[in-house]
Amino acid sequence: MQQGHNPLAGGTANGAQASTLSYFRWSFIVTAVGLALGAYLGWISTGTVGGTLSVFFICAVLAVLEISLSFDNAIVNANKLKDMTPEWQHRFLTWGIVIAVFGMRIVFPLLIVVIAANIGPWEAMVLAASQPDEYSRIMHDAHLPIAAFGGTFLMMVGLSFFFDHEKDVHWVRWLEDKMQRYATIRGIEVAIVLVTVLIFSRFLGDVESEVFFRSAIWGLLTFLLVEVLGGLLDSTQQQTLQAGAKGGLGAFLYLEVLDASFSFDGVIGAFALTHNLFVIAIGLGIGAMYVRSMTIMLVERGTLAEYRFLEHGAFYAIIALSIIMFIQPLMHIPEVITGLGGATLIGISLWSSIRWNRKRVAAES
Repeated sequence: MQQGHNPLAGGTANGAQASTLSYFRWSFIVTAVGLALGAYLGWISTGTVGGTLSVFFICAVLAVLEISLSFDNAIVNANKLKDMTPEWQHRFLTWGIVIAVFGMRIVFPLLIVVIAANIGPWEAMVLAASQPDEYSRIMHDAHLPIAAFGGTFLMMVGLSFFFDHEKDVHWVRWLEDKMQRYATIRGIEVAIVLVTVLIFSRFLGDVESEVFFRSAIWGLLTFLLVEVLGGLLDSTQQQTLQAGAKGGLGAFLYLEVLDASFSFDGVIGAFALTHNLFVIAIGLGIGAMYVRSMTIMLVERGTLAEYRFLEHGAFYAIIALSIIMFIQPLMHIPEVITGLGGATLIGISLWSSIRWNRKRVAAES
């Protein structure tokens, strides 16, 4: 990772602005290439200017959707990355983004259809290209287990941040004080998640309830297994260089599963705009690049340390997203509400951080 991008080191506002824009250079390049590919895809599939502009617009909207849904993803990524070695930071920001773009935006939807329709990967690709409506139907039918799995994993991520007895910075003090106090109770996060899953499963039919609960258990087990793996690898991190690399691997796996959970909602929601898998991959792939750029900027600038409540807003947004994913099988919640809700929580936490900084400066002066 490059060093020297310090927003406090510049002098003028223009210099700071140029420094900020430099983080998004590759995102702008990918945006131009992606939108050009979208326009080309619209032309070869429709042969009309109107169809070309329509596909171009959908790609742009999907990119904005992915960005709005992923503010909290970037903040949580930065929170984990700041404790990783530079080598593993670089690996996540290069190979990790490849997995995020191609794995979650292309391979993952194909695998869902492969499993749900019991067909081969090539047949699934052909189905996506030749019968997009049928492909979309299969994806929507698989939404229930995806929502249960992703919602459970994300809720564990959010609660684990607040139920931490070593946590010494509180934003919503009356609530976070209590959560820290009860953090020493073993398995309290697991208990809360299981109770939440049981409550939501009661509102579903017998068959749907069984699928929902089973998928939620897999989401819980995935979180616990990743935590155990990371703990086992990190426990020997200081002993040898090889062990240190393995510790980075544990955090890398955690971030990949986390990104997958964040991506579920965006991938499923994208089918509300288009049934074309390739258009979805282009739009969401553009958005994923901005998440990468925001993550790099947050890590290199030390933004999380400068704005002390920013992480809190992100983790509250994660918990809210997990609840929305649990509600989705019962009623449809537009993705714009999901994105705006998360962005609002992060914006309020940023505003609170700025107020706290101003009060501290005033007190010191």
